[in-house]
Amino acid sequence: MFGFGKRVEKENWADFESEALPHMPDLMRMARWLIRGSDEAEDLVQETLSEALRSFHRYERGTNCRAWMTRIMYHVNGKRLRKLGRMRLVEDTEEMIAETIAFEPSIPQHVSDEDVLAALEKIPDSFREIVILADVEEFAYREIADMLQIPAGTVMSRLHRGRKLLRVELAAYAQSYGLKNLRALGS
Repeated sequence: MFGFGKRVEKENWADFESEALPHMPDLMRMARWLIRGSDEAEDLVQETLSEALRSFHRYERGTNCRAWMTRIMYHVNGKRLRKLGRMRLVEDTEEMIAETIAFEPSIPQHVSDEDVLAALEKIPDSFREIVILADVEEFAYREIADMLQIPAGTVMSRLHRGRKLLRVELAAYAQSYGLKNLRALGS
């Protein structure tokens, strides 16, 4: 019996090593966005990898391992936040934001990466998180919905509104550079 368990454990580690560990840089990037601190981000990735290894027997090989591990990261981060007593309250400001956005300027092409990152920081977390998962990490709506445990319709709505807010912020950066004709810059 003991020998069988060790063999299964070695096979499980080999599969985990080949399927999951290559996604470590992606997990680190996501953790930095979630935590905003490198030491804590490294801890979150470590906890995520530990949890993923413990539950790797439930992973369905051939599916999107990066999405599976990101979902685990969100779960681990949620537990961490509850443990720390810093669980953020989600306000229902989506409708207010949607009503206040009057126009949809195009994204200027002369805006730097730093400007885009600064603009991302200015949009609300619930929108930023989905914009990053969809547009930076390139997850599908269904994968994002599963990760965040929200309906796919909510993902699509928040993504649309988040992109709209990002365009508004980027238009402000473009204007600060003296670029006036925003419609001619992007699209």
